[in-house]
Parts: sequence; C-alpha cells; structure tokens
Amino acid sequence: MKVLKLSAQGLPQSWISLEQAVIHYAAGEVRWESGGEIAVFHGGHNAVTGRQSVIAVNSIIGTKGVPAINPFDLEPGLTNAKLFARDRNICAYCGAHFHEESLTREHIVPFAKKGQDHWMNVVTACRPCNHRKGPRTPEQAHMPLLYAPYVPSLWEDFILRNRRILADQMEFLMAHVPRSSRLLT
Repeated sequence: MKVLKLSAQGLPQSWISLEQAVIHYAAGEVRWESGGEIAVFHGGHNAVTGRQSVIAVNSIIGTKGVPAINPFDLEPGLTNAKLFARDRNICAYCGAHFHEESLTREHIVPFAKKGQDHWMNVVTACRPCNHRKGPRTPEQAHMPLLYAPYVPSLWEDFILRNRRILADQMEFLMAHVPRSSRLLT
C-alpha cells in the first residue's frame, strides 16, 4: 500500500511507503492530509507522561517545502506498462483489446527511418499488427492509426505508475486529469 505524497500546494511528488509517510509525520513535515486513514503505528512510551506515541497515516499527505523543480516541466518516463495503460491495452491498428503479454511498443516512425523512442512516437500494438506494419510508417503499410499518441500529464503519470491506487487517491488524481485524457474513457 502506497501513500500519495503531494507538495504543500497539492502537486503530486511521489508514491511513498507507509514507513516513509511515518517519517514525514514524525518530523512534523505533514502540512495537511486527505483521504482515509490507512494505517496506525504505535511507538514507544513517554518517560514523563507514560503515554504511547501513535501516528495515524492517511492515504494522501501534503508535505512542507517547495519542490526544487517544476513537476510540469518533467516528461514522464516511458515504460511498456505505462504505455499500455495509457492506451487502455487497445491495439492502435486493429482496435482490439489485449492482455499485456500480447502487446508491443510500436514505433509510428520506425527506428530504421530515424524514429525516436518517446511518447509521441509510440502506441500500443498487438504482435500481429506490429509484425504486419514492420519497418514502415502507418501510411506506407496502409494501416492508419485509430488513436493519436500523447504525452501523459503529471496527474495521469501518477495513475499510470501505480497499479494499486486506493479509491480516494484515484478520485483525487482523476479530478485533475485533462478532459482529453484517454484514462477518462
């Protein structure tokens, strides 16, 4: 189970473990929290009061400080898992839905034609379509794309990189996803 760590301004920073979240709480770095309580940690007893320390962890926390970099300037890392999730496991050429093991990363402009490995040049394709297209462009292969590639937003990237998102975390992230996002369909 992961905690969604945000900046104090509400921008996604990272998915962190429960233990990392406890460190933020103990250090007094949590400015605000949202979502439901997902864990309670019990610590030692105070020598003076005899009270045991208790830290309750919420699923979404906003922490002190301002990020050193603008997260909107970052392009999300490209992985097959995130690509297939962006494209909803649908082949860009035949339109069929597949399991991940039957899918490939397909380069619209192939490497042989100076194509690059980035979000705007890749789509999800089933193995037969990828093989049929080969080292040609979609136009040369007479295989038009059924959907256009796009670079996921910061919010979409946080959804794409975590498979076990709690309902309150998903609600928070989806509220910020662009209306044009394929994740909304």
